[in-house]
Amino acid sequence: MKIKRIALSLTTVLILGLFSGCGNTKSGENSSNTVTIGFFPNITHSQALVGKQKKSFEKAFGNNVKVDWKQFNAGSSEIEAFLAGAVDIGYIGPGPAINGYTKSKGDVQIIAGATDAGAILVSRKDEKIKSVKELANKKVAVPQFGNTQDLSLRNLLQKNGLKDKTKGGNVEIVQADNPDIKTLLSSKQIDAALVPEPWGSRLVVETGANVVLDYKDIWRDGKYPTAVVLVRKEFLKEHPDLVDKFLKTHIELTNYIQKNSSEASNVVNDQIYNLTKKKLSKDVLDPAFKRITTTNDPERDATLEMVNLSVSTGFIKEKPDTKDLINLQPLNKALKEKGEKQLQ
Repeated sequence: MKIKRIALSLTTVLILGLFSGCGNTKSGENSSNTVTIGFFPNITHSQALVGKQKKSFEKAFGNNVKVDWKQFNAGSSEIEAFLAGAVDIGYIGPGPAINGYTKSKGDVQIIAGATDAGAILVSRKDEKIKSVKELANKKVAVPQFGNTQDLSLRNLLQKNGLKDKTKGGNVEIVQADNPDIKTLLSSKQIDAALVPEPWGSRLVVETGANVVLDYKDIWRDGKYPTAVVLVRKEFLKEHPDLVDKFLKTHIELTNYIQKNSSEASNVVNDQIYNLTKKKLSKDVLDPAFKRITTTNDPERDATLEMVNLSVSTGFIKEKPDTKDLINLQPLNKALKEKGEKQLQ
């Protein structure tokens, strides 16, 4: 009997332990002990970097909720983390966001914008390319196939009667990490590159690259998203209160950066140094920061156009149902409560 009683007690402890463990997971509970935020150590994720430096999200969530920051260097790896449930909400490029939405059949949603523009097309120092048409028979680099810069480049080529070599054209598009693009440009292994900031400014300052198209000339007069806020649909459903607090903080950070550009750029630079042990020089930071526009608007029309580009270029096999790709209800609720204009 004593042995049976001990066994029963152990079983009870195990069951209680399992249930108490479930209370700390992100499924099926009305409260979450941890919010995992994804981001890049890049100026296009300025709200994340300023918020991280100032502990803005921690203050908004309160003492009972821990913020777990997850740093990424590629949209594809961040999307994998989102789809695995390892990231709840965060900052990411619209290209990977679209791919994640399509791949998961709607498990993630764009709920706000973060940064517009912030990318430039440059050519090698000794290649005096003056227009997109002059990219014919040239080799052009982008950070990643299917990402925002890649889609922007393919759109530019299409509008100028050019095509990627793999599609029967005469422009060779190659993908390389941003640091490698700098090496490739310096060693004359590529002729041009379309890259996000601060890499565009770095290529100009550090390699003498020529600006072929500035940020407003890349697409839609600069009204296209470079970073958006993405959320797991399950997390939004289970923790609308936390998403609301996140978005209100995001709005406050956007306003702060817009009104205090110089100060905010220094905060961003400090946080980049904390994360990477590398600080941007003033002659790179200033022009790079001027080429981005912080915003709450995910630029619906431009984002949906990116979906079409992803389909036409083969990154998405067939056009997905985009009805739920962008969900503005949580953002508009937060904007209304803060007395700001809602988005259509």
